[in-house]
Amino acid sequence: MSKRFFSIGLIVLGLAFFGCSGESTTNEHAGHAEMQKNADESLPPTGNFGESITKENALVAELALDQITVDTTFGLKLTGTIHEVCQHSGCWLTIELENGEALMVNMLDHAYEIPKDAAGKTVWAEGIAIRELIPVEMLKHYAEDAGKSQEEIDAISEPEWKYTLDAKGVIIE
Repeated sequence: MSKRFFSIGLIVLGLAFFGCSGESTTNEHAGHAEMQKNADESLPPTGNFGESITKENALVAELALDQITVDTTFGLKLTGTIHEVCQHSGCWLTIELENGEALMVNMLDHAYEIPKDAAGKTVWAEGIAIRELIPVEMLKHYAEDAGKSQEEIDAISEPEWKYTLDAKGVIIE
């Protein structure tokens, strides 16, 4: 019996370690494990995911960039076109910006997931925004989640400044 608990413990620990978040709190890992379990279940291709939000007063992503600064978080609602989605569990998406950068939208606390085939669709997202330096390890993790080749993952060698939004809810159309 104890061998069985040990095996289950190793599986849970592995799921927590290889999750989509660089955070290490138990609640987030539990949320990610649940998302991973449900990742292959069918989600509707469009709709409201996470907390219910509205489209009203959303800024176009490029216009929101002037408001997003380093070390200052604030509430923001924006809209744009989805470029990439986490192929592991649908726990993040990116919006490609005209300046060549991408805005990373994380599903807040891994509380919900979005369809993994949402690239190319329009999104409205509401949450807390910041510009932060993403470490190499996390960039490689994101690349892995996006389904990038090992060669592309291995080429990541420098941290990058990214615009991020921890979204309490999103609408996808």
